[in-house]
Amino acid sequence: MRYRLMIFDWDGTLMDSVARIVSCMQAASREAGWGELEDAAVRNIIGLGLPEAIATLCPGIDTERAELLRARYAYHFVEGDVTPMRFYPGVEEGLERLRANPTLRLAVATGKSRRGLERIFRESNSGRWFHASRTADETRSKPHPRMLEELLAELDIGVAEAVMVGDTEYDMEMARALGMDRVAVTYGVHAPQRLAISRPVFTAERAADLFDWLHA
Repeated sequence: MRYRLMIFDWDGTLMDSVARIVSCMQAASREAGWGELEDAAVRNIIGLGLPEAIATLCPGIDTERAELLRARYAYHFVEGDVTPMRFYPGVEEGLERLRANPTLRLAVATGKSRRGLERIFRESNSGRWFHASRTADETRSKPHPRMLEELLAELDIGVAEAVMVGDTEYDMEMARALGMDRVAVTYGVHAPQRLAISRPVFTAERAADLFDWLHA
């Protein structure tokens, strides 16, 4: 086993939630009076914390409208939108296989809120796979490396023994800032060429390939 700690992004890496995020953000923007957002623009901010995502999508937005947009996004994501979200093929089997190793630690580093992550943990019965997690609302948003620093400290594991797995340049750059190995997946939101700039140690086109490599 190459690593003692494997840290995973959530949206676009483990769960195919991209269509739900795009749909909800577009609806929230219309209801907040900001107007239409292009699919590509919303896909670009997936992985950031929600305040950072809104600021990027809506430059110059005032505080009141930004708060309304945030609230409408949360409503649609939890209640108003029924776009399905599923684990990518091979993810559940891969995580079960890794979790069976008693010497290995698994963690999540996500742009979701703590409330949102705990909800999806409950709904998908997936929280049992992970020893620790960090969300954007309880620390710094990606690509700042603080959530990785906190996970390393909590689990008492050195940076050389850990790897970050993600589908965006924010995941890759967060890890590169610490000198942590990083693995890119190309089935999420950012293009392979964009991910390659951060020099991942491995690039997976399918989740099954990702977990085969991690388990080796």
